[in-house]
Amino acid sequence: MASGFFAILDDIATLMDDVASMSKIATKKTAGILGDDLAVNAEKASGFVSSREIPVLWAITKGSFLNKLIILPAAFLLSTFLPWAITLILVLGAIYLAYEGGEKIYEYFFPHKKSHEKVYVKERPESEILALEKKRVKEAIITDFILSVEIVIIALGTVLEEPLVTRIIVVSVVAIIATVGVYGIVALIVRMDEFGIRLINLNTRSNSISDVIGKLLVNALPKVIKGLSVIGTIALLLVAGGIFVHNIDFLHHFLPDLPSLLREFIIGLVVGLIALLVVKGFLRIFKRS
Repeated sequence: MASGFFAILDDIATLMDDVASMSKIATKKTAGILGDDLAVNAEKASGFVSSREIPVLWAITKGSFLNKLIILPAAFLLSTFLPWAITLILVLGAIYLAYEGGEKIYEYFFPHKKSHEKVYVKERPESEILALEKKRVKEAIITDFILSVEIVIIALGTVLEEPLVTRIIVVSVVAIIATVGVYGIVALIVRMDEFGIRLINLNTRSNSISDVIGKLLVNALPKVIKGLSVIGTIALLLVAGGIFVHNIDFLHHFLPDLPSLLREFIIGLVVGLIALLVVKGFLRIFKRS
């Protein structure tokens, strides 16, 4: 009886060890998406009145958890009954990632005028402000849903050959890490300027250490968000290229002499630009018709 109990404990320990190692691999695979998720949500969660930043971010975080509660069961059912669909969704998701990365690079070199809407203006009534806030939260949750699908499918693709229990635990762990990690870092980023202002107002002396650090934090916020956007774009193309290389045999043997990172970036960029041309051509034809 005792030996059977210890055998069960040994099996559980082995399972947890496998889960830990595979969760680490799956998290590395999804790092590119997490970088883009971080950049997108930092941008969407900023621009609010200081007192509303954390409540807005909390509303988006709850929406993100709800997204994953919807996505995870559907992904596990697919992996059990239609495992080939995971690879298909993975490749289709990679095309979307490449398209998104290609579009960002295209807009960098060929920018078009955008109408920047200011969310909070003092003269606006409270009801209008709350309506705009609700709209921004809804947009952020929809974006999170798309990115969450990609994160879950990529994580699931790394453990597709494992037993169902292992798949459920590993992908769920990655989903929780993605949500808590991303939105925890976003909370720190969007409060960076507020913390900087508090340091500036800490004492009446000018050019004190707290003033220098405070001004640095205030001025750094837009640069950090912009830097994350650049890193996220590169990561998108690398992740997309990696998916193509590992799931499409022709691309697996494409440009074999190049370093793997450079090859994945080139493949992701080429596919992204092709997808961008196709989408723009389709939209142009649709507008004419």
